[in-house]
Amino acid sequence: MVPSVVVQIVMALLLGVSLTSWSIIFGKVIGLKRVRSDNEEFDREFWAGRTLQELFQDASKGDGPTSPQERIFASGMREFMKLRERRVSDVPTLLDGARRAMRASYQREMDVIESRLDFLGSVGSVSPYIGLFGTVWGIMHAFTGFSNVQVVTLATVAPGIAEALVATAIGLFAAIPAVLAYNRFARDIDRIAIQMESFIEEFSNILARNAAPLAPGADAVRAQAPQGR
Repeated sequence: MVPSVVVQIVMALLLGVSLTSWSIIFGKVIGLKRVRSDNEEFDREFWAGRTLQELFQDASKGDGPTSPQERIFASGMREFMKLRERRVSDVPTLLDGARRAMRASYQREMDVIESRLDFLGSVGSVSPYIGLFGTVWGIMHAFTGFSNVQVVTLATVAPGIAEALVATAIGLFAAIPAVLAYNRFARDIDRIAIQMESFIEEFSNILARNAAPLAPGADAVRAQAPQGR
C-alpha cells in the first residue's frame, strides 16, 4: 500500500528539516571553533604587554576586528576615546560610557553566535510529534483501505502500518541529532559568553586604573595592559 499524500508530505517535510538541521550543525561546529580560536588569539595579544593604543590601532585598520572579543574591546576603547576628546574627566562617566558600549557590542556578538540555535531546539521538540502525526494518519488511511476487504490478515495489515511507522522513525532521526547538538552548542556558547563577560570586567578595571591619574586632554589610550593576569 502506498502511503497517503499527507504521510508523504510529512516525510518530505521531516527529511527537509533534518537536512537543514545537519547543515546548521556543521556550520555551528566550524563557526564556534573559529570564535574560540580568534578570541584566544586576541586574548594572548591583549595580555602580552602591548599598549592599548597599539591594540586599538590594529583593531581599526584593515578589515577591522577579527574576533568577537576584539570587537568588544574596540567598541569600549572607541567610546572611551570619544569621551576623552570631549574633555570628560569624570572617571565614573568615562567607565560607564565604555562599559555601555562594550555591553551593546557583547549583545550583538551573542545574537550572531546564537543565531539559528533556536531552530535546532524547535526541531528537537516538534519533529517527533510531526512524525507521530504522520504515523497516526497513515494507520487511519491503512485501516480505511481495509474496509472493503472480506478477510483481513496480518499480511494485509502489516505493510500499511509499517509504512506509516516510517514517519515516526524519520521524526526521531531529525529530532535526536538536533537535541544533542543544541545541548552541546548551548554549553559551548555559555563558556564563550562567560569568557567575554570576564574580559569586559577585566578591561573595565584596566581603564579604571589608567583613567584616574590622567588629566583632561591626556592621551588615555597609551595606558598599557598588564602582562599576564
